[in-house]
Amino acid sequence: MTDFAQIRYTVASGVATVTLHRPEKMNAFTGVMMNELLAVFDEIDADDAVRAVIVTGEGRAFCAGADLSGGAKTFDDGDWSSPNDDRTR
Repeated sequence: MTDFAQIRYTVASGVATVTLHRPEKMNAFTGVMMNELLAVFDEIDADDAVRAVIVTGEGRAFCAGADLSGGAKTFDDGDWSSPNDDRTR
């Protein structure tokens, strides 16, 4: 399994659990988190042993929405969408 900075990923008994891991920011969504989620879902898709997926958030919130603490630069830290990527549709 890949190591991630802003999510956690485990598999047990055919169940994959993906946990948003920014509890100090109420798991506010970032470009890094988006890229990590896309990568982990690719891993899950390739693992025939996984039969179910749970997506949850660490701490007291699932996800507070986009992390706007960077102001106008919030969405400049990565490719937030790609017209050729079916996963974002």
